[in-house]
Amino acid sequence: MTTIKTEIGYCSTERIYVRGHDLANDLIGKVDFIDMMMLVVLGRVSEGNERDMLNAILVSVMDHGMTPSALSARLTYLGAPEAQQAAVAAGLLGAGSVFLGAMENATSMLRGLVAGLPENAGDEQLRDAALQCYKDRRAARLAVFGLGHNIHVDGDPRIPALRAVSQRCGYYGAHWHVLEHLENASAASGKRRLPINAAGAIGAMVADMQLPVSMARGLALISRCAGLIGHIVEEQTSPTAQAVWDLVLRQDPRNALPAGAASSQRNSPE
Repeated sequence: MTTIKTEIGYCSTERIYVRGHDLANDLIGKVDFIDMMMLVVLGRVSEGNERDMLNAILVSVMDHGMTPSALSARLTYLGAPEAQQAAVAAGLLGAGSVFLGAMENATSMLRGLVAGLPENAGDEQLRDAALQCYKDRRAARLAVFGLGHNIHVDGDPRIPALRAVSQRCGYYGAHWHVLEHLENASAASGKRRLPINAAGAIGAMVADMQLPVSMARGLALISRCAGLIGHIVEEQTSPTAQAVWDLVLRQDPRNALPAGAASSQRNSPE
């Protein structure tokens, strides 16, 4: 007979256990969200200054205004206000290599770059490796993850703060340094300097903490979930999704709707 189980948690009629800890007696009121997250994901609580690092990451990507994820959530809520979870899920589904999810790609790229160097590689080796990586990826028409931003073209305002947290917590290592050299390589070999973005900084932080690569996108999803709930709560009192739909209807001349017809769709079937 096949046994189906998970090492993350189980329950009896009297107890709930998470990673072997009694949820009610050992965890509730005794550990914070960061430690509970780490316990579930990695089987241990945060160590050293990991909590401060993880808090900084979660804070930095919770919201960025009317992004595709926020618009997706709001528009889904417009169609299904009885299913908040569907709106949140819609927003999270767009976390990919272009928006929100690129920190996983950046983590993987940075980790692979540093892994190919000697353990005690100096700054000159990191610089040369970054320059070669930049040239190779550009020649192959591949994205250099962690650089550039469609809005913050002169520099992502989150980077100095994330760098400072990493330095204070003792996680300002080779992955951060090679990322900074990649930025310099873009200025030396590209058309213009591509500043480090939040995906790159978070990638360097996750890599310097030696956490699994997949945690980079996982942290983004955890954080943005809270941000999307904020957008849904605001949508309930200050709706914008209907205005977005109205705008689309008005701007397409093929619709030829009479005045006020777009907003009247609110309570009508498609």
